[in-house]
Amino acid sequence: MRFLNIIKPVMCILPEVRAPERNVQFKERMMWTIITLLIFLVCCQIPLYGIRSNSSADPFYWMRVILASNRGTLMELGISPIVTSGMVMQLLAGSKIIQVDQSVKEDRALFQGAQKLCGLLITIGEALAYVMSGMYGDVKELGAINSILIILQLFFAGVIVLVLDELLTKGYGLGSGISLFIATNICENIIWKAFSPTTYNTGRGTEFEGAIIAMFHMLITRTDKVRALNEALYRQNLPNIFNLLATVLVFIIVIYFQGFRVDLPVKYERYRGHTGSYPIKLFYTSNIPIILQTALVSNLYFFSQLLHKRYPTNILVKLLGKWQEQDGGRGGQSVPVSGLAYYVSPPTSLAEILYDPFHAVFYLAFILITCALFSITWIEVSGSSPKDVAKQLRDQQMVIKGFREKSVIKVLNRYIPIAAAFGGMCIGALTVVADFMGAIGSGTGILLAVTIIFQYFEMFQKERGPGGDLSIF
Repeated sequence: MRFLNIIKPVMCILPEVRAPERNVQFKERMMWTIITLLIFLVCCQIPLYGIRSNSSADPFYWMRVILASNRGTLMELGISPIVTSGMVMQLLAGSKIIQVDQSVKEDRALFQGAQKLCGLLITIGEALAYVMSGMYGDVKELGAINSILIILQLFFAGVIVLVLDELLTKGYGLGSGISLFIATNICENIIWKAFSPTTYNTGRGTEFEGAIIAMFHMLITRTDKVRALNEALYRQNLPNIFNLLATVLVFIIVIYFQGFRVDLPVKYERYRGHTGSYPIKLFYTSNIPIILQTALVSNLYFFSQLLHKRYPTNILVKLLGKWQEQDGGRGGQSVPVSGLAYYVSPPTSLAEILYDPFHAVFYLAFILITCALFSITWIEVSGSSPKDVAKQLRDQQMVIKGFREKSVIKVLNRYIPIAAAFGGMCIGALTVVADFMGAIGSGTGILLAVTIIFQYFEMFQKERGPGGDLSIF
């Protein structure tokens, strides 16, 4: 019996959004996209009922912005369960452990159902782990009723995220819920770090958290303007102007690379004069490699911290990662100081790179290799491999100019695998550069934000009028 057949009995109880039976107009899709975003933002502000303490170390601190989560609220888990389930199921399908034929409608439906079920199970598992680890207070103090209530709140919030994402991907909105939530969280974080009015006592007097506000405050209140400007540019432990400039620079570089592509001329076999182009972008798999890599690292951080809290002296746990509370006024942050978790985390400054160059080299190699592997795997399981694209062209009775139908797949093999692997590595390299420069929101976050915003920009351009490319996907 195939694994997908086991899913059939539970398909009827899984939450599902029906595909629209009519063509949804652009204005209506915009409306549903805005409503979806508002629901997400409201959930980010609703605190969990029943929690006793929220001052312990945050296992997802490094990944909160990227995973669109907000601590102590209904969006505690963010998109982590959905992304993790997608990564697990796609890898299982790609490695042929699960047999699925994406060209068969029933198989596609069962595979999506299995992905939903996996996401819901991961949501329950993470909710249990959060409660049992004491993140919301000692379990004995919480009591059985409060513990169950917290788990139920996190579970239903996970269902809400799943439904909102499916609402957009089914065609009622623009893009996907996951992309929309990630971009919103990252942009919100960057704006907050630039203009935050929150103050901290750093030992040099009261300073504003926001880099721009802090710069003007220093220039106005201090007599030595040159020293004040230098501190605003390079101050430690709080966002500075150099971080902000690095963020803007990375935005510009990523947008520039988005324009790199190869246009393959295609034509209809039956109709003469009907031609177009099939674009193969450098970022062929878009931001998928970074999303999958983030899900992998976030789960490593999560379980490493839980194990280190329970078994700090165990040798295997130490190899996985050793953590300690970060000094500073903001609290609630735990950083890896050794083990695998430390080496897959980005260096936070140039001084740290010089102090431990092996860490920087290992991190660079890890990012490049994982992004390339995830990118190559993704094209095989997402229906965008050379074989899949050749089939889609054939179904639409189209061929590449100057080549016979049998030669189309050979031509696509020259471009698509290279674009996927090299594009994945380029995204990884840009992420590392952003991290080393200290860009706000982390290199991964900025890459995700830019690619998502660019995708929405292309959607708006497409809605405004027909382009020159033939849209196959």
